[in-house]
Amino acid sequence: MTKENVLIIAVKKGSETDDHFQSSVQEIKSLSYTAGGNVVEIVTQNRVQIHPVTYVGEGKLEEVKQRIIQLDIELVIANDELSPGQLRNLNDHFGIRVIDRSQLILDIFASRAKTKEGQLQVELAQLEYTLPRLHGMGLVMSRLGGGIGTRGPGETKLETDQRHIRRRIDDIKRRLKDVVKQREQYRKRRKLNQVFQIAIVGYTNAGKSTIFNRLTNESALEEDLLFATLDPLTRQIHLPSGFKVLLTDTVGFLQDLPTSLIAAFKSTLEEVREADFLLHVVDASHEGNEEQQNTVMQILRELDAHTIPMLTVYNKSDLLQEDFIPLHHPYIVMSAYDEKDQETLVLKIEEVLKQEWDQYSISLKPDKGRLMNQLGTHTIVTRKQYNENKNQYDLEGFIPQIHPLQSMVKEQDNVDDK
Repeated sequence: MTKENVLIIAVKKGSETDDHFQSSVQEIKSLSYTAGGNVVEIVTQNRVQIHPVTYVGEGKLEEVKQRIIQLDIELVIANDELSPGQLRNLNDHFGIRVIDRSQLILDIFASRAKTKEGQLQVELAQLEYTLPRLHGMGLVMSRLGGGIGTRGPGETKLETDQRHIRRRIDDIKRRLKDVVKQREQYRKRRKLNQVFQIAIVGYTNAGKSTIFNRLTNESALEEDLLFATLDPLTRQIHLPSGFKVLLTDTVGFLQDLPTSLIAAFKSTLEEVREADFLLHVVDASHEGNEEQQNTVMQILRELDAHTIPMLTVYNKSDLLQEDFIPLHHPYIVMSAYDEKDQETLVLKIEEVLKQEWDQYSISLKPDKGRLMNQLGTHTIVTRKQYNENKNQYDLEGFIPQIHPLQSMVKEQDNVDDK
């Protein structure tokens, strides 16, 4: 497939730090590459604030127009979300397609969504983004048209009739409500069964899917591209002690994610909020990893998931050129491709959980096999020994503060005391 020649325009606002601006420019360049674009040039401008009519100032506008002609540019991508008026004015002035950061991200999501739920979520976000911008988008509106910013999971050509779009939005919301109910039922069932849930979160392309695959022996998509994973996967694994957990791989986070996308993916992101423990995967080799960590923590706060116990996994240690200083604790520095590091990771998870949980010590008669098995799969057993003299099993371990087995352990302790 022939790559489209792309020119990126980016405005550095007066309130923005150099680091944040540079990282966001690098990010939109990577996003453009992920979407199938060939970034030929990046034009930046320093302004106190974005021009309310044309995004960049008049002089820069003319400079960009000249570069479009000279470099045979087919698409202009703005590094911020454009208002309907700005989008219309830029389209008219340049005479070629113009899209913004949000549209680019939505386009990538549209090409990545594989499940029906994911496709519906992306289509909803696209329609809600599109509705106020209908008059400024021209040929971009064609679902069946080619090029970045025109892809979508829908089966039919997107009409420019607002009533049609509103009807479609209502229809998708109704269908997604059923999906949300289904997810809630799954979550309730998991809670009833007291299955411990670990969600892998982190910035896009930090290596979450690689770690997920190594721990679960799965083959989820691993690519050196932003948003390689869109639809969440959940698999059951056993930690070294025998403790059984559900591990979920989630969609990557990003600076300035479109609000419509966060809203559309609410049911998917609930998987994060409902987790008992988080693995925050960070690309330790990325020069902007501090900014990325802050973005992830901000999104976790927005999801009300920032108080969930967490282990920060500084991944890609094999690419580090100098000593690494961690920003968050507890943490582990590792390479997802190193088998020893994989073993260290699961041991570290148990170590962190032990610090969070209650310690217990219990003696069980051989006829208490069912309780012994439950303790083996729902708690972290650190010692299990058969005492021949007393014909009993002595167990020590750690148990979550709120767990049905807590009462059984205490009840058994009282029996032993008598």
